[in-house]
Amino acid sequence: MSYFSDQQLEAMMADLESDRIERKQSFQGDAPQKVREAVCAFANDLAGHGEPGVGLIGARDDGTPMPGFSITDELLRQLADIKTDGNVVPPPSLLVEKRLLQNSEVAVMTVWPCDTPPARFKGRIHVRWGPRRGLATAQDERILNERRRHRDRPFDVQPRYEAGLDDLDRVRFEHEYLPALVAKDVLEANERSYEQKLAATKMVMADNEPMPTVLGLLVIGKSPVDWIPGAYTQFLRVAGNEYGDPVIDEATLHGTIPHQIRRLEEKLSSHNRRAVRFADVALEEVRESYPTEPLRQLVRNAYMHRSYEATNAPVRVYWFDDRIEIISPGGPYGEVTQENFGKPGFADYRNPNLAEAMRALGFVQRFGFGINIARRELGERLSFSVQPTVVIATIRGES
Repeated sequence: MSYFSDQQLEAMMADLESDRIERKQSFQGDAPQKVREAVCAFANDLAGHGEPGVGLIGARDDGTPMPGFSITDELLRQLADIKTDGNVVPPPSLLVEKRLLQNSEVAVMTVWPCDTPPARFKGRIHVRWGPRRGLATAQDERILNERRRHRDRPFDVQPRYEAGLDDLDRVRFEHEYLPALVAKDVLEANERSYEQKLAATKMVMADNEPMPTVLGLLVIGKSPVDWIPGAYTQFLRVAGNEYGDPVIDEATLHGTIPHQIRRLEEKLSSHNRRAVRFADVALEEVRESYPTEPLRQLVRNAYMHRSYEATNAPVRVYWFDDRIEIISPGGPYGEVTQENFGKPGFADYRNPNLAEAMRALGFVQRFGFGINIARRELGERLSFSVQPTVVIATIRGES
C-alpha cells in the first residue's frame, strides 16, 4: 500500500529545501552508495519529523522528472535489496514502487524512521539537515540515543537494570566489536568516552544511564546467562535415531553469542565425517556427511531469530545417526507466519539489533537469505517444523 499520494510526491519532488527527499537521475555510477547513505539518514530522522523520507530515482536535482526514463523490474529489485543486503543496519523499513509523476515513470522508495537509532551505513551514521546530508556529530549521536530511550524498544535493546558496566567486557568491546562495527577512519577520529561509545552502539541504555542492554550482555557480556537465562547452547551427539538413545558427546556452551557460535561450529566440524575421493578424478574431492555452509546458515539463523524473552530454553542442536535437529526457541515473528516461513520475500526481525551486531562481526553476509542458501544446497534433506513457540530445522543424512 502506498504511503504518499501522487500529489504529495509531486509536491515533495519540487521542494528543493526539504530534508525528506533525495533525487537521483539514475541508479548508476555513485548513485547506489548515495542512495544508501540517504536511506540511512532517513532512518535516523535527525530532525524528528516522525514521518518517512522519500528517495526518487528518475528525478533531476531541480525537481523535474527525467524524460523517457524507464523503471525496470531489475531496478526495483536492486532498490528493494537495500533492506536486506546488510549495508544499512539495523535493516531499514522501506517500500519500493513504480509511480507515474508528472506523466513520467519514477521509482519511489519510502523509508520509515528507525525505532532504534542510530542506523549506520558501512559503519557510519548518516543524517540530514535541510537538503544536505553528512556524518553525525557527537551531539547528533546524543540526540539519536536519547530519542531511542523514549520509543518502544525491541527486547534486545531493553536495559537489564540489575547489571552494571562491570558485567561488560571492555577489552572485547574496544578491540573486537567496535572496530568491526565502526569504520576505521571514524574510529580514529572518535573522541567520545567509553560510556558514549557503549550508548552509541546500543550496548548500554545511555551514556548517563550506563545500564547494559540485552544486546550488550549477549555480544560483549562477561556471563550473559547470569542475566538472560536461556542464552546458552546445548549440544548432544546421540548414538542412534531416537531420543533416549545413548549420548556419546555432550556440551553446554556458555559465553557471548559470537563465542557460542564459534564453539558450536567447532563441535559440528569435529563430528562431520569426511570422505576423500581421488582414484578416478583429476583433482582430489572431499565430501562431508553434512555440507558445512548450510549447517552454518541454519545455526546462525537459530541464534539471530530466537526469542530471548520469557523463556529459559537454550538453542539446542541434537545430532542423531540419521539426522541433525537445530531447535530455536520462539516461533515465527512479525510478518513471518507458519504458512509463509522460509519463502522468498518474507523476513522480519525479532532481534534487529542483534542482527546488526552479527552482521558487523561477519556471522551474517546478507539478511533474509540463510534459509534459501540452505535449501538450495540441501534440497529435500532439509525440512522445518514451525510451531508457535519453537522452530525446528531437520537435516536428514544422505540415504
